Amino acid sequence: MRILLVDDEEELAEPLQRVLTNQGYIVDSANSGDQGWILAQTGGYDLLILDWMMPEKSGVDICHQLRQNGDITPVLILTAKDTLDDRVAGLDSGADDYIVKPFELRELLARVRALLRRAPTPITSTSEPSRLSYGDLELDRDNQVVYREKMAIALTEREYQLLEYFMFHPNQLLSHEQISQHLWKEDEDAPTSNALVAQIKLLRRKIDRDRQLSLINTVYGKGYRFG
Repeated sequence: MRILLVDDEEELAEPLQRVLTNQGYIVDSANSGDQGWILAQTGGYDLLILDWMMPEKSGVDICHQLRQNGDITPVLILTAKDTLDDRVAGLDSGADDYIVKPFELRELLARVRALLRRAPTPITSTSEPSRLSYGDLELDRDNQVVYREKMAIALTEREYQLLEYFMFHPNQLLSHEQISQHLWKEDEDAPTSNALVAQIKLLRRKIDRDRQLSLINTVYGKGYRFG
């Protein structure tokens, strides 16, 4: 099950992401409303957990726009707002559930399980872009071809998957665990600690070539950021 967590409070979002990951969910995260909106539109999530109050777009704004676009992905709103009017406003935006901060993790996990049980069978999204771009780097998803400055770059299947994952999450800190879970599926042997480092090194060599600045930046002790 894939969950998108959008919350600008790192002291809450990071531990919550770890807890959800430990429960067996694949969790993507965003720390602003605009970034969350971009990820939410890609589809493929079984549940969205959205903070109400955030820079740029609020969680309620994201939920309302998704519902206007016909997206029925279950939404759980996190908020410090606890009046009846606030609860009504959150649910009227199209949210499926609402939990007030501070909350007990056991309660949140129970609500997550309940929403996932009620979720409709997902329909394959046709709205994902066929091409991704970042600066002079382009990824043609239909033909699995990568270009930089209009020159084709040959990638292995895993290198392509890694780059695609980065380009779907520009300027976002991705942990080693998040990336490894995406690249190595459940039925594969767990990678060694150096396997991801090696994949990153190979991909950098191919897309950066002799450029001084790399598109893939190491955040020491935490993971990587693309962009």
